[in-house]
Amino acid sequence: MAAPTVASSADTREKPRLSFWQIWNMSFGFLGIQFGFALQNANVSRIFETLGGTEIALYWLAAPLTGLLVQPIIGYLSDRTWSPRWGRRRPFFLVGAILASLALLVMPNVTALWMAVGMLWIMDSSINISMEPFRALVGDLLPSEQRTTGFAAQTFFIGVGAVVASSLPWMLTNWFHVANTAAAGHIPPSVRYSFTVGGVVFFLAVLWTVLRTKEYPPENMAEFEAEKARSAGFMNGVRESFQGIFEMPKTMRQLAVVQFFSWLALFSMWIYTTPAITSHIYHTTDATSKIYNEGADWVGICFAVYNGVSALAALLLPTIARATSRRFTHMLCLMAGGLGLISIYFVQDPKMLLLSMVGVGVAWASILSVPYAMLAGALPSNKMGYYMGVFNFFIVIPQVVAGLILGFFTTHFFHGESILTLVLGGVSMIISGLLTLRVSDADDINLPTEEPAMTLGYDALAPANPEV
Repeated sequence: MAAPTVASSADTREKPRLSFWQIWNMSFGFLGIQFGFALQNANVSRIFETLGGTEIALYWLAAPLTGLLVQPIIGYLSDRTWSPRWGRRRPFFLVGAILASLALLVMPNVTALWMAVGMLWIMDSSINISMEPFRALVGDLLPSEQRTTGFAAQTFFIGVGAVVASSLPWMLTNWFHVANTAAAGHIPPSVRYSFTVGGVVFFLAVLWTVLRTKEYPPENMAEFEAEKARSAGFMNGVRESFQGIFEMPKTMRQLAVVQFFSWLALFSMWIYTTPAITSHIYHTTDATSKIYNEGADWVGICFAVYNGVSALAALLLPTIARATSRRFTHMLCLMAGGLGLISIYFVQDPKMLLLSMVGVGVAWASILSVPYAMLAGALPSNKMGYYMGVFNFFIVIPQVVAGLILGFFTTHFFHGESILTLVLGGVSMIISGLLTLRVSDADDINLPTEEPAMTLGYDALAPANPEV
């Protein structure tokens, strides 16, 4: 797709409408990115336990600490990057994809716990390098009337990638008879092969977007170069990102508290679902046993279900938001997620876990979209990307807290019963839902009463005049 002639500075250019296939191409890389994240979320705790790890939450600190730096800094640097051949965002897509694919290939072949923890640092950093610029690409390339379609395409690929990747070990075992057990200290073949597939899919999907998408050059190259000279650099990005915490608008401060409790709940789920389900429902803690690995495979299916539900639920959120408000919609979804996590405590039949995952999927759909929609209406348009990067801190901070305290709670308060940590996560998600009602959503009054036919429904979640 060729980049057209641009008109004026500060994004006042008239962007042409893109075809279905152009939007498909620019979004396709998300399939690979989500493939990598889903494999990580569903299997890394399993790998840690297989290698003898006991402080699972502590090991997971690698992910938030890398995200704390990588996402805002990469967003900051990509704003100040331009290559006539590779564009602005695509160099970061490609570098991140190469590193993440290599990390996915290495991760299940490590032979020691310290190696697995180190590879999580590398893998999570690499995935974040690719992912962060993708969020800006829709705003870069699409006119406002097509952003609904652009975000819908990303949501579609997120859902497909997560469903396939989360269930891949189970599919390899049950459809292709790949062993899901191994000797003590060794990763089962079903997991190793899944990560190999993931590495290939990640690279090829992102490469497709890199090769099939063109970006618009800076409007005023002299002005762009002058701004880059004044503000470019890693340390500038770090300094400005952390300064933003102390300059947040009121709505952003209110949403930060909501984000803290909702993401604390999510991290409790991602870290402890495998040990909770294998011990509470499959009644084993022996990571070398067949029954343990069956339970761990079923966790992948559960994660696939909640991701699939989220893709469908996202299409319904605008209808609920128009009938009520975005605050009420988010509260309702978080309540469903909290009850879903708590209900796992009462489940004995593994198949009933899928019903619990429906509630989690509804919450996940809302967490991915509604807070950002409420936030956008409270931000100055010339600092939209900057504050969105700062907002990522309130995903990272609860993960750091989870890594520091959940292990202590699980060991000393819950006596090693990981299932109670999931219950705690459910309570945290319900608290976040109640706190949502305190958020000042300036765009509530601007929500449309009708939605044009043939759209996929994201307009009701976006501010009236989005500046992304």
